[in-house]
Amino acid sequence: MTRPLRIGIAGITGRLGSLCAEEAGTELVGGLSRQEDSKRHIVTQPTLLAEMSDVIIDVSHASQVISHARAFTQAKCAWVLGTTGLAEEAQAAVEEAAQHIPVLQAANFSPALTLFLELARQLGKALPEYDAEIIEAHHRQKIDAPSGTALAIGRAVAEGRQADFNKVARFDQNSRRPDDAIGFASIRGGQIVGEHDLMFIAADEQITLSHRALDRRVFARGAVMAARWLPHQRPGLYGMSDVLKG
Repeated sequence: MTRPLRIGIAGITGRLGSLCAEEAGTELVGGLSRQEDSKRHIVTQPTLLAEMSDVIIDVSHASQVISHARAFTQAKCAWVLGTTGLAEEAQAAVEEAAQHIPVLQAANFSPALTLFLELARQLGKALPEYDAEIIEAHHRQKIDAPSGTALAIGRAVAEGRQADFNKVARFDQNSRRPDDAIGFASIRGGQIVGEHDLMFIAADEQITLSHRALDRRVFARGAVMAARWLPHQRPGLYGMSDVLKG
């Protein structure tokens, strides 16, 4: 009989982490947090969680990514990473880990948003002369702006246009846009779960793609879906689109 999958969650006491724990059900073996809780198998050291897990869903904090990369690689534990706002050094650590373990990195675990990114890529390619603007809204407690999802959308547009994202992205909402710019605007207020609009605008028409997350549980379901898929893969860096392909 095959041993049941063992899922650990880094950031288990956070809003998304707690929902991931519920969705994982009996596959959950423990979590990682700042405070230990032996009754819930919550530890404070990533190496301990990695040793008891086949795969870890990481929705903690960007400052923890480098230490997590080391611990999970050492334990040969698959890593589903949803933390955004990574510095270059942290991103390099993720890519290094992916040479040794399967790593799935996603700014957003929603299956629908994954398809949104593919459409953004296609429209970016098909409408290179249109102005591209991205507007995102989140709850007032969100730290990073633009959101990781908004940046992923912008990168998809740039990829479709075969453009260097770092050169065409514009984050100043009051600046005049160059012709090839991809603009970003962020709204923070209340308890908005997550809203993203991608607009392609020409002089005589406009097309808008919109995604509204109505419940954070959609992200938790996607993360657990990824966690069930990832341990069966070879070392490498994957995305949610790979999960949807099966």
